[in-house]
Amino acid sequence: MVTSAARLRVVAVTYSPGESLTAFLESLPQATSRPLDVVLADNGSTDGAPEAATERWPWVRLLRTGGNVGYGAAVNAGLEGAMTGHALIANPDVRFEPGAVDELLAGAERWPRAATLGPAIRTPEGQLYPSARDLPLLSTGVGHALLGWLWPANPWTARYRREREAPRERPAGWLSGSCLLVDLEAYWSVSGFDPGYFMYFEDVDLARRLSRRGWQHVYVPSAEIVHEGGHATRRQPHRMQRVHHTSALRYLAADHPGIRRAPLRAALRAGLGGRMLVSYVSSRVAAGARPQHSAAELPGRRSRFRARAHG
Repeated sequence: MVTSAARLRVVAVTYSPGESLTAFLESLPQATSRPLDVVLADNGSTDGAPEAATERWPWVRLLRTGGNVGYGAAVNAGLEGAMTGHALIANPDVRFEPGAVDELLAGAERWPRAATLGPAIRTPEGQLYPSARDLPLLSTGVGHALLGWLWPANPWTARYRREREAPRERPAGWLSGSCLLVDLEAYWSVSGFDPGYFMYFEDVDLARRLSRRGWQHVYVPSAEIVHEGGHATRRQPHRMQRVHHTSALRYLAADHPGIRRAPLRAALRAGLGGRMLVSYVSSRVAAGARPQHSAAELPGRRSRFRARAHG
């Protein structure tokens, strides 16, 4: 049972987040009526933004992870000691619409078997990002990886991202880790994020492991956020492309273990390696499939969101 008096643990992984961290923290108190306990799991910031945040907001504390340990490992460290109830995991470059976190908490009441709940995510331009997807299969994953950048409306990408459906509250295969409300009992039952994923696919892997234990993942589009995104990619584009493709290989290969499937894993490695090399010289391939929904396509969306999304 979610109680209004309980302090909500919020974990954001920081790595020189700049001014986006201020916008994140300014929007958060308007998103929930719950008292906040915000942990900045810092992976080695040098811009002073996390330190400044702790001086400005008394409910923000800084946890130094000891280096750039990766996203999942930092989140696990930030959630240490929080074992029951719910916690919020969010990137420091998101902005919350008023009431968004309370909407997620209300969703948790409606879906008691939900291990994770995620909001509607929009780009700063107001496009709806397809953040509630099916778990990637070999067929849809290969089709999406090869064709998503060139032909965004291809059937494999559309099936994987479920973007031809009208936004509605529903279970999903996995939800974007840029903003997740997690049931802590469920989260720790699988030992949290797998630190073997430095970045990317840790949210997909978490959803897969939780689903195997009978937990659900629920998309709650009545909760809305704006996600700027792309900070790490812009700073180190080739490294992040390498990390992304390595994580994709780790995830897909785990579904095909054993000696008999070694040729398949080798083919996946070759295919993803080739795509990675192409992404180094093609910004379109590196960007992947673009969001396809316009700002007006979410039923019942609030007019103030449009003003903030374009502000």
